[in-house]
Amino acid sequence: MHSLRADDYAGFPEYAGQYRLESVLGSGGMGVVHLATSGSGLKLAVKIVHAEHAVDPEFRARFRQEVAAARRVSGAFTAPVVDADPDAERPWMATLFIDAPTLAERVRERVLDRTELARLAAGLAEALRDIHRAGVVHRDLKPSNVLMAPDGVRVIDFGISRPADSDLRTETGKLIGTPPFMAPEQFQRPREVGTAADVFALGAVLVHAATGRGPFDSDSHYLVAYQVVHSEPDLTGLPRQLVPLVERCLAKDPQERPTAAELIAEMRAVAYPTAEDTQAFIPRPRPPDGAELLTHRRELVPAGPEPRAPRRRRARVAVAAGVGLLLVGGVGGYLHYGTSAGSSPAQIAGKADPAPAKAFTPWSVPLGKPGTGSRIGACSWQAEALYCAGPGLAAARLDPADGSAVWRVEAPAPAKGTTAAGAPLHAGGRVLVVVPGSETLQALDPATGAERWRHRLPAGSQTVAAGAQVLVVGTNGSVTALDAAAGTTRWTQQIGGVGSVWWSGGGPEGGGAPELYVATPDGGGSTQLAAVDPATGTVARQFRTAGRLRPVGAASGGLYLMDVDASGRTTAVVRADLAAQTAQRVRLTAPLYDAEAAVDRDGVTYLFGTSGALVAVGADKERWRLETGVTVASRPVVADGRVLLTAPDGRLLAVDAAGGRPAGQTRPRMADGKSTYASTLPAPVAGGGRVFAGAPDGSVFAVDAGDPARW
Repeated sequence: MHSLRADDYAGFPEYAGQYRLESVLGSGGMGVVHLATSGSGLKLAVKIVHAEHAVDPEFRARFRQEVAAARRVSGAFTAPVVDADPDAERPWMATLFIDAPTLAERVRERVLDRTELARLAAGLAEALRDIHRAGVVHRDLKPSNVLMAPDGVRVIDFGISRPADSDLRTETGKLIGTPPFMAPEQFQRPREVGTAADVFALGAVLVHAATGRGPFDSDSHYLVAYQVVHSEPDLTGLPRQLVPLVERCLAKDPQERPTAAELIAEMRAVAYPTAEDTQAFIPRPRPPDGAELLTHRRELVPAGPEPRAPRRRRARVAVAAGVGLLLVGGVGGYLHYGTSAGSSPAQIAGKADPAPAKAFTPWSVPLGKPGTGSRIGACSWQAEALYCAGPGLAAARLDPADGSAVWRVEAPAPAKGTTAAGAPLHAGGRVLVVVPGSETLQALDPATGAERWRHRLPAGSQTVAAGAQVLVVGTNGSVTALDAAAGTTRWTQQIGGVGSVWWSGGGPEGGGAPELYVATPDGGGSTQLAAVDPATGTVARQFRTAGRLRPVGAASGGLYLMDVDASGRTTAVVRADLAAQTAQRVRLTAPLYDAEAAVDRDGVTYLFGTSGALVAVGADKERWRLETGVTVASRPVVADGRVLLTAPDGRLLAVDAAGGRPAGQTRPRMADGKSTYASTLPAPVAGGGRVFAGAPDGSVFAVDAGDPARW
């Protein structure tokens, strides 16, 4: 790194957007990467393309694709995109600056030892899992694109990546990638390159990290290409525990390579070769405030026997995959399929031993039709009953005690690409469901599941339950209120407009009259807020305030909103008093990307962003921030003094709401086959002293809300 001089990289601007460029981090064929600082002090790596590329329309399209791909995969294992302008005179993109050497730099000093190599293998597998789950193929995974950060690896540079379902085609005769780390199909069939090519590159990177050379080394790229396609890899010097795994990664046939999710599971088997039997865990004391979510140590003991004396071990646990991080050579960790010590195998399987009267037994039941992929069932709680929807299932009422179905209403399995079913809504004594792809709102009797009425929905409309009404909100701001009991029209009004976001709360179970708010941002950086009477459609109070605001909850007479910029970053929480026409803003210490939020009765807002941070914001400041290690999660839910989240692998996570301490988690519940993680993550539901959640394996399960440590 060096400071910019007048004659250094001549022609580069002093600023990229609002960011002042301070020094040069590196350069390449596409452009130069600069260090910059945002107005809040956030360190950024800003990539600015070379002048000769900026005038090339094809290159601009490629850079625009890089920005889109990097934004899609921003998370715990990449450098999140903060800002970008691919249409500027000199296109640029800013990501968070990670002060860490690349793997290439690290290997030049010395190759990785066995433990470091295992951490690298697990981290890269987790990174590829998240990248592929976002629908992106990297296509250029290599040591110089891997940052060795203290808290885990980061994969960078999506310059030649593309969506897995992209129609873009590689130019004839042009190789895309870096030959020592390219898969055979990248040389032979570049138009058919998929996620398996990244797995091949992972295997080659591991060999390089362990030995300082690649598995197909040569001074000639042409000879490298020939060896990749026709020769067996040279794995000399690779730790024997990893040899079978790397051999599979380097298979010539893409179909024979494991997926990233399968790699993670196989790594667990390598790290714990004797852990085939059911295991249980004796928890250590709760970690101090600010400890990372579910990464504190627990001692591994067989189920049933007395706990043996703890052994001193070094451990680092990656929770995003739902398994202990691979540390070759026998390292303790936190496996997520165990139960508390003393549990019997019958309890682990969901069949409880005889228990005292009135004791709740956790349960898990299948929901919907089998073989419908990794869609998660979505549930809601009303009048001491649980209602769920899922693939092939319009709605079902489940007995909260054991998960048995009181009634079920089947529906056609959704077509590929159809938005997953949302949780059933409740208004006017009816259960309201919108079956994906049907464009029909159905009202069901909560006692029997019988249909009481149905209403055809306009394309793209939203449904909002508010007391005795259900609102059908069109894309242009046209709002029709239906009597939820009878299905008749009560009123029609023009409220809000394009981009409006509605929030409804209260009602019979919530106590008091239902609250109904709408926020409509304009193009000038402000938002019109309005409180609406759901019975008449009358706008009771309204005012305009600064920010692109999205409502997330109401408490103590105030409406709580997230301030979300054009890049999808939440930078502040706003409490709006519509009666007084005032707004109080609390800035986050660092922005959250694609955040979702919940508000408790005291007005504390809990936000989760795709960077993995869970944040609590009080009336005047950010109270605590917890790095969960989970790249994406559901909307937070606040219940019984805890914040609840659903992870993509089916785990239910609990965090103490007061101090941000981990409270517990369930085991993973992943689907079979390649689609093991969910594409959508409905929020968990709390009610009756229990917590209910859906999982990618097609189940809905229930646990005791009062004891997350035993989940």
